[in-house]
Amino acid sequence: MQHLPFPPPDPRRSPHTGWTRAHWEAAADHLLASVEPYATAGFAQYRLPGRPSRAGERSDGLEGFARTFLLAAFRIAGAGGDVPPALLERYAAGLVAGTDPAHPFAWPALADMSQQLVEAASVALALHETRPWLFDRLAPGERERVVAWLAGFVGRRTPDNNWVLFRVVVEQFLAQVGGPHEPDEIAGGLARIEDWYVGDGWYSDGKGKNFDYYCGWAMHLYPALWARMAGDTVRQELYASRLRRFLEQYQHFFAADGAPVHQGRSLTYRFATVAPLWLGALTGASPLPPGRTRRLASGVLRHFAEHGVPDERGLLTLGWYQPFLPTVQDYSGPASPYWASKAFLGLLVPPDDPVWADQEEPAPVDVADQVVSLPAPGWLLHATRSDGVVRLVNHGSDRDRVPPPDGVPDPHYLKFAYTSHTGPEFGGAASGVDNHLAVVAPDGTASARRRIEPLTVADRFAASAYRDGAVHVLTASVVHGAAEIRIHQVNAPAGHRVQDGGHAIAGPAPLELREGDGVALARRPDGLTSAVRALHGYTGAGVLKAEGTNAFGPCSATPYVIADEHSGGTAIYVSLVQLGVMDEPPAVGVRVQDDVVVLELPDARVATVRLDGVPTCEWAFQGRQRP
Repeated sequence: MQHLPFPPPDPRRSPHTGWTRAHWEAAADHLLASVEPYATAGFAQYRLPGRPSRAGERSDGLEGFARTFLLAAFRIAGAGGDVPPALLERYAAGLVAGTDPAHPFAWPALADMSQQLVEAASVALALHETRPWLFDRLAPGERERVVAWLAGFVGRRTPDNNWVLFRVVVEQFLAQVGGPHEPDEIAGGLARIEDWYVGDGWYSDGKGKNFDYYCGWAMHLYPALWARMAGDTVRQELYASRLRRFLEQYQHFFAADGAPVHQGRSLTYRFATVAPLWLGALTGASPLPPGRTRRLASGVLRHFAEHGVPDERGLLTLGWYQPFLPTVQDYSGPASPYWASKAFLGLLVPPDDPVWADQEEPAPVDVADQVVSLPAPGWLLHATRSDGVVRLVNHGSDRDRVPPPDGVPDPHYLKFAYTSHTGPEFGGAASGVDNHLAVVAPDGTASARRRIEPLTVADRFAASAYRDGAVHVLTASVVHGAAEIRIHQVNAPAGHRVQDGGHAIAGPAPLELREGDGVALARRPDGLTSAVRALHGYTGAGVLKAEGTNAFGPCSATPYVIADEHSGGTAIYVSLVQLGVMDEPPAVGVRVQDDVVVLELPDARVATVRLDGVPTCEWAFQGRQRP
């Protein structure tokens, strides 16, 4: 996108990003123009270059149509249909050809548990938003074929997760155009997500502790858009109240430079992370000042543009900044990244709305350091104004499921921390080190944090536990500025090693590495530094280097601390983990007595952590209780 001549920045209206609605429209136009050369005859499919998904070429081609059609729909409807006629003609032709069974590039029929069910939802939403300019202008027989293809969703089985919402929006569109639908199926999908609502604005994506960006770009998005389609004001207010609470927290997930926290699956959708921000503005559910919504959303889109997204061909690739297949799933195909189209939902908001017309307002991290407790997903966010970095401490999300066939825990969910500036390691020895407390048996087998038991999240403190065979680990985290102090209570047989890893830092250039005196760090040329400091129980520190294992760059390094030999039974280990622009990680005084750990922090705060029962943290200032 950096190859596109954007309109000049507007520092008066957008003092933080310089971006306006014109930049968003230009970005949408560039993305839409860049996929056109990959269209099949009749524009029914877009067969983009890249690794195919498990669903096959025809499904991947449909995905290319459906997801770019969603982007086109936001662009068309946002402009009141005032777009180049060729864009309307292109997607009208694709609708006609794709739903014609005799066409050589006809779309595959909707089947139980098929990827086509996902894409049908994008088609239905796009048809709803563009109905006056597309669906209503099709010939009667053409409309009937479109309806018949979508009606294949009725009665189909879906996975028991966000997919139930695809049925809701497809069948709602069918209801509006007089097509086959089952009101009980719509009601059933909406009822199902109530089982996954955990409060405070948060949904799990299906049963378990599946907390990630799907909460925003799926679990909030589709019910709110359904209510908008159906005119159901009762449910609309219910979903709006949840979205308000969610956005109060969610605004903190974005760094000063626009980078989203890198956690969870489907990260290749990239700037789709801003969809719930625009959803709040579109539905009147946002608690944020309009100028802050635009500052956050534009910051994310600009961030990726400045990091080479899309690429020089104008395409979104499977990866983060550059192509990186380990960070995507087997259901992802060449066109999957175009779920990023959801980021352009804001184009449905009129140009004269305050979200576009008001001056940008600062994001929270632009103003001051932030600490945000999120008890529902078991997370603790802390961000620092000095470097703009956001860090997520994870004591709750594990995508509760059967371990994968290769036995490797999912690095998108099971790490102790994620950030806006780093990503987890994939493959090799490094994947078991970064942001993980491993208890390593004499034969080299390391404990795995597969099932997290959330214990508490409050103020600047969170705790959880995990068990793996004979190993039991209880961890409490205390955050202070850019630092997280981790207190691990480890119960394991004698002779095991205990290893705690910091953030894996990556970049295109060689990294500065240093280790010794209980401190290990890795520093990028821009000054961003990942460091760990042994505070209690550890005997050494080191840095593990890797290549080709991190979405943020070809060279990566993870600092860690280690205790050579666990004495057996229960022992406490304390480390300081830090990511930021800094020289050295700060020193922290530590006193340990039984299951009580007292931390003497650099600003004269004292944190007393008790690990018995439900862990607690009491704060004081130089010998007096916190006021």
